[in-house]
Amino acid sequence: MSPLPRTLTSDGWLLFATRSLRLFSYGLLSVVLVLYLAQVGLNDGQIGVLLTLTLLGDTVISLWLTTTADRLGRRRMLMAGGLLMVFAAAIFLATDDFWLLLIAATIGVISPSGNEVGPFLPIEQAALSQTLHNERRTSVFAWYNFVGSVATALGALLGGLIVQLMQDAGFTGTSLYRPLLIVYGGIGLLLVIMFAFLSHAAEVRRLDQPAPPTAPKTLLGLHRSRRVVLRLSALFALDAFGGGFVIQSILAYWFHIRFNVEPGFLGAIFFGANILAGFSALAAGRLAKRFGLINTMVFTHLPSNVLLILVPFMPNLPLAVAVLLLRFSISQMDVPARQSYTMAVVDPDERSAASGVTGVARSIGAAVSPSLAVLLLGNPALMGVPFIMAGGIKIVYDLLLYRSFVTHRPPEEMRQ
Repeated sequence: MSPLPRTLTSDGWLLFATRSLRLFSYGLLSVVLVLYLAQVGLNDGQIGVLLTLTLLGDTVISLWLTTTADRLGRRRMLMAGGLLMVFAAAIFLATDDFWLLLIAATIGVISPSGNEVGPFLPIEQAALSQTLHNERRTSVFAWYNFVGSVATALGALLGGLIVQLMQDAGFTGTSLYRPLLIVYGGIGLLLVIMFAFLSHAAEVRRLDQPAPPTAPKTLLGLHRSRRVVLRLSALFALDAFGGGFVIQSILAYWFHIRFNVEPGFLGAIFFGANILAGFSALAAGRLAKRFGLINTMVFTHLPSNVLLILVPFMPNLPLAVAVLLLRFSISQMDVPARQSYTMAVVDPDERSAASGVTGVARSIGAAVSPSLAVLLLGNPALMGVPFIMAGGIKIVYDLLLYRSFVTHRPPEEMRQ
């Protein structure tokens, strides 16, 4: 695996820094988000609707920003995403009215999962890819996911600790969570400033490829790679639909109601989970180089889904945490491989759009399942069903992905 100092440009280092800050803020808020919404007075149905519309709204905003980023400017679209984070935090701080919160969650950028939302990831991946040799892309994406997972872990740990300390100090109600929203909005503003320093090298280089005599017809910014991207998008949507049953906010809520876990310990659980996820992502580069991107995606993902199904069958908290952490220790090996594969099979001027379309497909897939999961958690007899649904659907995705793309190899593997 190549050391990052020899691989990244100054823009690359800046994008690593912005990802770290962004994922820190997502982790900070995600562990307590559902607890906060419940404290505001929302019932399970309202919380489920808000989580669903949060992801659907992210889908619409991300689709427009990412499919126009290569034309209107990647830097501008990234700055717009930071402003949407500020907007969402400001409304959440200003009101506890359900409808206003719903509008803020739908239009703004809030991450219930602790994972990437908004336009950031697709545009950053496209900018990184054009500065890298094909052989280094997966390794850099592995590091990119690693630093994100570590940042999410630190955010989750600090978010849980802050709420626990304020609770111990006698604060109650929504005042327990408001400091986290202030930090979230502040980080969004800082991201706007940082993205302003991206150089023109992060934009599409129109001279990389001479313009064809007849411009290709595009759909959502895609032309030659349209069919393969749409096929990938359908599969990624299925995977995300399964994952939506167990996003980080819902996992935290499940541990809280199943084992009465306090916020401080919830933060510690997801600190460990995200640290392990980060290290699992680092393994992707070497595995992909040896076994190929598709094989790495499928054969590391299958056992993690089996472990996910086992979590609700554990009779006590230590065993449930242990199985969850074991699952996270291998759960992210497929992510850098998936991102790298998407970048590899499209033309350079389609990369923002391809990453955006597949990312939006994942958002659509994940949008419905959180509301279903919250309803299931409200019934003691069905509390384990979200884990079973998530693991089962993801296993189906793995098998379909392997069948559809095992022979569709990226350029760097064709030369081996």
